[in-house]
Amino acid sequence: MDSKLLDILACPLCKGPLDYDKAAAELICKHDRLAFPVRDGIPVMLEDEARKMTAADSDQ
Repeated sequence: MDSKLLDILACPLCKGPLDYDKAAAELICKHDRLAFPVRDGIPVMLEDEARKMTAADSDQ
């Protein structure tokens, strides 16, 4: 994930910052507890495509 792209991306719901989980290829919104997939280097910033994170996920 390009660091410049990561700097300008925000959660589409709360407009908050995102963290990149390289191992899982996901952009994480800690506020909404959502993980947006990154497919072939392209972030999929759709709520319907996001994975809801569990409490255990957000503790990592």
